[in-house]
Amino acid sequence: MARAALSALERKSVHVASARGENAREAVGILRQNMAREEFSAIIAFFSPDYDPEEFAAAMAASFPGAPVFGCTTAGELGPEGIGDGGVVAVGFLARDFTIVAQPVPDLDGFTFERVRDSVGESRARLDQAEGGAEGRNRFGLLLVDGMSLHEEGLISAISACLDDIHVVGGSAGDGMNFGATWILFDGKAHSNAAVLLLVSTEVPCRLFKCNSFAPTAIKLVVTEADIEKRVVREFNAEPAAREYARIIGVPYGDLNGYTFAAHPVIVRVDGDYYARSIQRANEDGSLTFFCAIDEGLVLTAAGRLDTLGVVEDMFRATEAELGDVSLYLGFDCVHRRLDAEQRQITRELADLYLRHNVVGFNTYGEQYRSMHLNQTFSGLAIGRRAEPR
Repeated sequence: MARAALSALERKSVHVASARGENAREAVGILRQNMAREEFSAIIAFFSPDYDPEEFAAAMAASFPGAPVFGCTTAGELGPEGIGDGGVVAVGFLARDFTIVAQPVPDLDGFTFERVRDSVGESRARLDQAEGGAEGRNRFGLLLVDGMSLHEEGLISAISACLDDIHVVGGSAGDGMNFGATWILFDGKAHSNAAVLLLVSTEVPCRLFKCNSFAPTAIKLVVTEADIEKRVVREFNAEPAAREYARIIGVPYGDLNGYTFAAHPVIVRVDGDYYARSIQRANEDGSLTFFCAIDEGLVLTAAGRLDTLGVVEDMFRATEAELGDVSLYLGFDCVHRRLDAEQRQITRELADLYLRHNVVGFNTYGEQYRSMHLNQTFSGLAIGRRAEPR
C-alpha cells in the first residue's frame, strides 16, 4: 500500500496551491507556504482583481525567484476550495516533466500578423532546441490575454496559423463583473493590453477539452447595425438591439442584466457546430456590447439550455476514457456559466463536481480553443500522470 501511494505521488507532475489574504503581499506569502518546495519550469497564478496587480506581480517574483511566474486577473477562481472569489490559485509545472517557453505579446493595439508570426516562430524554435531532439512528446500552447483588449479573435487566429500542429487553449482575463481593466503577469510585472503564450512540451499525457450547455432554437436575430471595432450591436432585425433581444427571450427590457444574458445566450453556427456570442452588457442607448467579435449581417440563433451538470459529467467521462487517470483539469470557465449556475441554484453541485475531478483555473471573459475565441464554454487542458516507473 505504501509503495502504491508513493508511486502515485511520484507520478504527479503539477502542484496546486491557493490562498486568501487582506492584500496581495499577504496572499502571496500564504501561497508560498502552501506551494510545494519543488523546481518548477513555470508557475501560473489566477488572482482576484481585488488585489493590486503590480503589488501582486512583485510579491510573486520575490517569493518564487527560481521559476518564471505568469498569470492573470479573474472573474472568479476555481481551485481546492471550489468556485470562489477574492483569492488566488496557482499551478506549478514540475521542471522534470515540462519544458516551457514563454512568448509575451505586449501592445495588443499594435499587433500584426507578421509580428506574431516572427515571435511565435522564434519561440517554437526555442522549444525545439530545449527538447534536444526528443520525439513523441506532447505539445500544447496556453494563452492568457487581456479580456478587455478586444483583440482575442485576431490574436488566437494568428497564433494558430503559425503553430500548425500545436493546439492552443486559454482564457481571457477578468475583472469580476466590473469590466474595467484586466491584467496579465509576465517578466515580474502586471501588464494591460497584453497577452502571454506558453509553449509546452511534455511526456505526460495531455488532452484539450471543451463543452457547453446550450442548444439552438428556431428563433433568429440578424445584426442589422453594429460598431464592429467595439463589439457593439445597435440593431437586431432592424430594431433597437436590446429591446429586440428582450422581446424574443420574453424578458422586460428594464430587467436585462448579466444573469439574463447568461441564461439566454445567442449562438452562431460555424462548420456545423454552434458557438456562443455572449452579451457583456446593455448600454444606455439601447445597444448591446458583446464579449466576442460581431459583424453586420451575422445571423444569430437564440439558444435553449441543456443540463449543465450532465454535460460536464459526460465530458469528464469521455476525457478520462481516452486519457486514463487525470491528475488535474486546467479549466477556463466563462463567467456567464457561473452566473447561470447561480441563477439555477446549482453552484454547489457544480463546485462539488469540479472538486471531484481536480479542476483548477478561473472564470473568464472568453475562452481560446484551438483557433477560435469562444464564449460560454468550459474548456481547457486535462493533464494525466507520468508513466509508472518500470
